[in-house]
Amino acid sequence: MFSGSIVALITPFTQDGEVDFVSLKKLVDYHVEAGTDAIVAVGTTGESSTLTIEEHVKVVEKAVEYAAGRIPVIAGTGANATHESITFSRLLNNTGIAGVLSVTPYYNKPTQEGLYQHYKAISEQTEVPIILYNVPGRTAVDLKPETVARLAKLDNIVALKDATGDLSRVALHRELCGDDFILLSGDDATGLEFVKLGGQGVISVTNNIAAADMAKMMHLALEGKFDEAEEINQRLMPLHKNLFVESSPIPVKWAAHKLGLISFGDLRLPLTPLSEQARPVVAKAMTEACIF
Repeated sequence: MFSGSIVALITPFTQDGEVDFVSLKKLVDYHVEAGTDAIVAVGTTGESSTLTIEEHVKVVEKAVEYAAGRIPVIAGTGANATHESITFSRLLNNTGIAGVLSVTPYYNKPTQEGLYQHYKAISEQTEVPIILYNVPGRTAVDLKPETVARLAKLDNIVALKDATGDLSRVALHRELCGDDFILLSGDDATGLEFVKLGGQGVISVTNNIAAADMAKMMHLALEGKFDEAEEINQRLMPLHKNLFVESSPIPVKWAAHKLGLISFGDLRLPLTPLSEQARPVVAKAMTEACIF
């Protein structure tokens, strides 16, 4: 259902802080033309935590409208309050999305049982497929493989985005969750290795500015052409690493603006523009990856 090169899409803003829907349409068209397999709208990279509920829903609705059936759109619906995640899932249920991506509750550090009950409650309130999202580096809570296995038994929980960077978990998740459960990497630097070990794709930050290369690399990998895929991956490795020189999506929005993909590189506080000292680092990575 979900595989290949999936973009964790940035949310463009105008200089006065409003969502830039002109640039959003341009981004959707860019990914369609580049061969991206799906779009995640308003996930972590889409600055979901600083959008209002109304903006969140409208960005997803517009992404679906602009996609016009050409590419699946997955909606970010994660929150640290279960009722808020359920609200997002209900509001977006009939918008034409292909599924939802739900990050583990951040800050409040639930137990594994709390995580299970959180996702179970969400699954009972939506009919669309759910992708679990584990990123302990941001959330301060780790969704353990045993808990993923429990959740995988629920009908509409179909996939995991694993951003731990722990490649040993690929085989463990596969063993515990079965062959039908979809495993997606959420870590660009180890994404190709993740697929080599049995994953089905990557939800990528790099994809925002190197969409065609990411799509080609993932498609080669899924065909078992790992040597060819590795050549692309090594060229993109400076991006995989240096798009995180400051908190994402700060660097990737700066890069997208430099490439003309969005009109402005603005973010919402508490995120601030890419620092002067980091700009040459990102620019060099873009040059080394042959996209700038």
